[in-house]
Amino acid sequence: MAGDSRNAMNQDMEIGVTPRDPKKVPKQARDYIPIATDRTRLLAEGKKPRQRYMEKSGKCNVHHGNVQETYRYLSDLFTTLVDLKWRFNLLVFTMVYTVTWLFFGFIWWLIAYIRGDLDHIGDQEWIPCVENLSGFVSAFLFSIETETTIGYGFRVITEKCPEGIILLLVQAILGSIVNAFMVGCMFVKISQPKKRAETLMFSSNAVISLRDEKLCLMFRVGDLRNSHIVEASIRAKLIKSRQTKEGEFIPLNQTDINVGFDTGDDRLFLVSPLIISHEINEKSPFWEMSRAQLNQEEFEIVVILEGMVEATGMTCQARSSYMDTEVLWGHRFTPVLTLEKGFYEVDYNTFHDTYETNTPSCCAKELAEMKREGRLLQFLPSPPLPAGCAGAELDAEAEQDGEEEPEGPSGSRETRGLV
Repeated sequence: MAGDSRNAMNQDMEIGVTPRDPKKVPKQARDYIPIATDRTRLLAEGKKPRQRYMEKSGKCNVHHGNVQETYRYLSDLFTTLVDLKWRFNLLVFTMVYTVTWLFFGFIWWLIAYIRGDLDHIGDQEWIPCVENLSGFVSAFLFSIETETTIGYGFRVITEKCPEGIILLLVQAILGSIVNAFMVGCMFVKISQPKKRAETLMFSSNAVISLRDEKLCLMFRVGDLRNSHIVEASIRAKLIKSRQTKEGEFIPLNQTDINVGFDTGDDRLFLVSPLIISHEINEKSPFWEMSRAQLNQEEFEIVVILEGMVEATGMTCQARSSYMDTEVLWGHRFTPVLTLEKGFYEVDYNTFHDTYETNTPSCCAKELAEMKREGRLLQFLPSPPLPAGCAGAELDAEAEQDGEEEPEGPSGSRETRGLV
């Protein structure tokens, strides 16, 4: 059997597949199943690429056009400013302060002009509203000193100017409001936990294989930081076009994918990478989807990981998606956790790696029917297979007659009891 496995791995090398290090995969896979990391040959050939609803980075490919009521953005001005890009945010920050300084500088200059202070510059007997204010530039500098509370030096307001005292109070109050608003916007933008999502990883592919004799859709998530995500939870949605019985076409219909809502498995303790599993049962949208149908369907699976940042307590959300061509049938994830002296070590070099495993090509519905009828043996053929589960029934008859099992397409003899 070991010789057959080596022959299979040699065949993989002949077609350009780089074999994995056998020590980094489970013993069951090392003994019986050829391992490969080149997964591009498993994708549907000749299939046109579909427009992604969400990028791998979590950015949604949705643009809002022809928005008529743009005034609604101004009704929530704080959120609008926080959502701006940094270059525009800094531009607004600079412009707001500059405009307020120029506005109040103009008012101070206007008061001096109306009172005639500009006509009595150097007159020792004349008491101006603001001492040493000789023009608009000096008025502008006085406005900056007043609003930023730098402290008066060469220019100072006098007590013989009631209109100047009122303007001083108004500028001090409005200046405090501007400071609170703009500094608040900058603080919220800086403290946003968007960058925390950069250290949350999703596997590059999702897989479908057997777990406890049931077909499951699985993907892997991990956290690169030592500080953990508190109250982490995960959910998934299937984005797929469909047509109702009345003929209505829904281009991006969203269907929930159960990743442990009823059992609590959707709440994660994300200390080490975890494999999120969706059992394909009667309530699953993949209940009647076989391997052959998977290569023909067009859909996208959106996964959303949420939790609170341990350091700040703010809510963080990381998103990713899997197109239909990124779902590998008959694969499992390579283990990444090893036990060292006194600690567990996670090898992120193999985080995205998968290996082939024995998985039937039929849909979960047909698999459940065979199990109820007692026609499902422990043997489950490894891919590639003919469409359906007819191969399992033929092997059952061969076992009863004492005949040898047929050899797999890679030349290695298939073994019972592997799932």
